[in-house]
Amino acid sequence: MGLIRTILGMVFRPGSLVQAGQAVTQVADAFRPNATRQMELGHDAFAATQAAYAAEFQHGRAGRFDAFVNGINRLPRPALALGTLGLFCYAMVDPAGFTLRMSGLATVPEPLWWLLGAVVAFYFGARETHYRRTPAPPPAPNPRPQAQSNPALAAWLAEADENRGLD
Repeated sequence: MGLIRTILGMVFRPGSLVQAGQAVTQVADAFRPNATRQMELGHDAFAATQAAYAAEFQHGRAGRFDAFVNGINRLPRPALALGTLGLFCYAMVDPAGFTLRMSGLATVPEPLWWLLGAVVAFYFGARETHYRRTPAPPPAPNPRPQAQSNPALAAWLAEADENRGLD
């Protein structure tokens, strides 16, 4: 017993097991990311996003001018949709007048059409970008509370549920 302890003491100096464990952890992290650390970083990013939104809306905007601008910002989509439907109705009510006005549109130079297309594309592209920047809702609570603090256990339980056909 004393001989084994002496041999192991020479091979593994105090603290060397801890260093070996850290080295193994670093090697494992190179091949598979640390799920707990990823969860912590995701939470930090979500908290920072929420704090930024809270700071943005800290001061309320209740003036008439803000209400007017918000109303103006909401007009283009309904105006385009209703205007298109109105063109169809106008074509059925007065085909000759519709033809005359459409031939007038045919004389518009092509660069002006490109400019109109760019304005409309940037307007709707900005709206799409705005809605894609909003944060995702927080994840639903885990039905197994013991797995919430351990991502590896949660992944293992989810895999087990899939294999049993419960998911």
